[in-house]
Amino acid sequence: MFDFLKRKRVLPTFAPLVTDMHCHLLPMVDDGSKSVEESLEVMGIMKECGFEEIRLTPHFNYPRFPNKAADIKERYKKFCSDIEKKKGDRQIPRITSVTGEFQVGDGFDEYLETGQLLTYRFTDATECSEKGVVLIEFSLHQKRMGLEDKVYRLLTEGYDVILAHPERYPYLDSHSEMLQRFKEQGVYFQVNILSLDGFYGEAPLKKSFDFIENDWVEFLGTDMHNVMYAQALRHASVNKRIIKLLEKHEFLNKKLAVGN
Repeated sequence: MFDFLKRKRVLPTFAPLVTDMHCHLLPMVDDGSKSVEESLEVMGIMKECGFEEIRLTPHFNYPRFPNKAADIKERYKKFCSDIEKKKGDRQIPRITSVTGEFQVGDGFDEYLETGQLLTYRFTDATECSEKGVVLIEFSLHQKRMGLEDKVYRLLTEGYDVILAHPERYPYLDSHSEMLQRFKEQGVYFQVNILSLDGFYGEAPLKKSFDFIENDWVEFLGTDMHNVMYAQALRHASVNKRIIKLLEKHEFLNKKLAVGN
């Protein structure tokens, strides 16, 4: 099943993106990296695949990962320090900010109301709202009530919104009316690079290309968690269909500003 992970060839295919804006490499805060050493190994592979910068996006998902913004910021500072001490001569992407991936579900309103939404900004400040751009996700298992209301609230309260991996929600298809309404409201979409290589199965693979061909996708992200994901990214780097896609389409990753 995982024979493809053994392949060693790798290309700097993702260099045009410059920045990976969705990864879980801050150790021991969610289901991503378990150590600084694991993060270093993963980042070395990401560098080989062409990434120059990464934005850390730990899960904020109550009650599974009930992270707090202040704690995440402190862990981020220590992580950056540890990386500098331990990287040696290894070539890795620059770590330029920590934001978050906020699940729209239980606890989300508290994050919004207490000002804990860690956000991105664009290099050109006029291209995003004053409060910045927040990365959100939905449940991967079932559609919850009130999703559209919560997204609308974010927009009306002055945030821009990126919806993470819309291709992975089994209850949203390529012609979803809800996704169409989100696009009409100005919501950005971020597709997972590994979806484009079939890592999550046939349905996300098909939908990811459908969304891109429909001009619905502004960002690509690795959604990197661990070494297995990194080996899958290596595999994706030699996928001819992905290489052609990056030649044809331009994404907004490289327009994200350094820092929060």
